[in-house]
Amino acid sequence: MKPVIRKLGPGDLADIVSLIREFAEFENLISYCAVNEDRLYHAMFAKDAIVEGYAVSVDDILIAYALFYPGFSSFRGELGFNLEDLYVRKEYRGKGIGKMLLQKVAKSARDRGFVRLDLMVNSQNSAARAFYEKLGASCNSDERHFKFSDKAFKDLAS
Repeated sequence: MKPVIRKLGPGDLADIVSLIREFAEFENLISYCAVNEDRLYHAMFAKDAIVEGYAVSVDDILIAYALFYPGFSSFRGELGFNLEDLYVRKEYRGKGIGKMLLQKVAKSARDRGFVRLDLMVNSQNSAARAFYEKLGASCNSDERHFKFSDKAFKDLAS
């Protein structure tokens, strides 16, 4: 098993959508998962796309991915990436693949002059929390994630 990491391309959309659904099932959030290839294409490869990603494959089979996009911390005046997803298939966990992906995203950020990575972790996912903390990430439990979506977003934007 020799994992290969590379930038995601349009030809990976079906595999990434499948992995996103697998991730949603793992997080017990499948009822919220509405992604499809068209939506992902628009976010990643259309003219105004902002999402980037890396895939890890073994023997030409995608086994892990990371999706991220630029972010900014106004209080600190720092540019960075927001890591939206980092997912490794169950049978490949504990083999350094998640760390490899995270390092690749961090190096991409550094190469652009960015100085941080931000991410959210499901409070039920103690393994992910331990993984990020082991690598030096800190968690600010005072902040809560708010979002406007669906009807609330439509109402706000009208």
